[in-house]
Amino acid sequence: MSDTLSFAASAAVFGTASSAPARPPADPEITAVLPRQPRTVSDTGLNKRLLAALLLKTLHATGRAPLPLLAGKLRLSVSVLREVLNAMTAEQQVEVAWSGDSDIDLQYQLTAIGERVALERLAECAYVGPAPVTLAAYHAMVERQSLRPLTPRRASAHGASACPIRHLAPAELAAALAEDGLDPALRELLGAALQAQRPLLLHGPSGAGKTTLARKLARLLPGSVAVPYAILIGERIVSFHDPLRHPTPLPLGRQQEERRSCDARWTVCQRPLVHVGAELDASMLTLHIDAVSGIHRAPLQLQANNGILVLDDLGRGKMPPAELLAAWLGMLDGAPARLAAGAHGESMPFDAMLVLVTNQAPASVFDAAFLRRIAYRIGLGALAEPAYRSLLRRAGRLHGIDCDEAVIDHLITRLHRAASTPLLACYPHELIGRVLDFAGFAGTEPRLTIAALEQAWSSMCTSGSAPASCHVAGMEP
Repeated sequence: MSDTLSFAASAAVFGTASSAPARPPADPEITAVLPRQPRTVSDTGLNKRLLAALLLKTLHATGRAPLPLLAGKLRLSVSVLREVLNAMTAEQQVEVAWSGDSDIDLQYQLTAIGERVALERLAECAYVGPAPVTLAAYHAMVERQSLRPLTPRRASAHGASACPIRHLAPAELAAALAEDGLDPALRELLGAALQAQRPLLLHGPSGAGKTTLARKLARLLPGSVAVPYAILIGERIVSFHDPLRHPTPLPLGRQQEERRSCDARWTVCQRPLVHVGAELDASMLTLHIDAVSGIHRAPLQLQANNGILVLDDLGRGKMPPAELLAAWLGMLDGAPARLAAGAHGESMPFDAMLVLVTNQAPASVFDAAFLRRIAYRIGLGALAEPAYRSLLRRAGRLHGIDCDEAVIDHLITRLHRAASTPLLACYPHELIGRVLDFAGFAGTEPRLTIAALEQAWSSMCTSGSAPASCHVAGMEP
């Protein structure tokens, strides 16, 4: 078997204990974006001491381990690990515990010296896992995968090497948002904001669908992107990949073979969606050490690169908007910003579309100067009656419930209008859900009758019958 056995091949033979297995990309062009597999330590951009520390900590956690398993855990080729392990063997930190017939059929374990050094390295840095990529390599990848329109500077810097991007067509956007009841003019505003990747403000009453729309925008961005499992920033290994914020694209099995020649320190995901609400505080926007694991974590804005960052519930959180957004002024001008972070002041790339969400009047949250720098502002409110009816019918279809027009008429004329309750996007799914809840409790077939509808409506309100103001607790779709 080849001395440069790739991570994918070694994982196929031996398996790995990593929590984030290699995944094939969803776009044919992604293998052209991923770097080639490093064959030497020099190719990785890292030094031997860092790689030796990762190997010591990994062997400390696993005990005796086959060489391909170590390659899988560090996401490096066997040839790179052999170069490091040979030096560690000479320093009597590791030893070959068993060897087989092939030149990679080896198992390594720590010596007594290695155990002591491993504990020292763990005290310096608790991170154990895939080897990091350099900040310079990450910055180059972010630039390459950017959705922002190419400026002359970026075009000359990257030329044909920039990732080919197919932007969302108007018909595709209309189809994707067809069930949201948005006016064509609002869809055009959203399309323009997505095309330009400029800041967007969504405002309106609770229940108008702001958060649902903000989260949906991320799924409308084209293409997959490469993200690293970890980044070396200064002297710190920063854990980066988050499966919740970097979801896996649909796999294409034929791409797996092509990935075997790619740098396995990178994985492929959908364009990121980082969504944070009132819990946001200043520590989330800087490099910080996780109190439980002791591992450095990437700030939210870094994890959102090449995707969307949603700051929700502005004006209701523990961090004043003026303080929160003071550092974002450059980004609001539409140019990629470089945000300083870390004790040594390293600058990091920022290339995400910023979506601000509030249910308060924009002028009460932002000052006039700040509002002028938000490129697109969209107010969401009550739906038009046809759109509301369509949304209710769609909610019914999703749960296998027929929506009789007479029942919908009753909802609109006798419940909404009588209670002066606007036709907000939150109500259809919530009402259908409560009809299902009551039917399930009663052990009956769920049906959208007037009686069932009124029971669901009353359960949403602050008293036994629909008052002038009906509130759905905790709802903000």
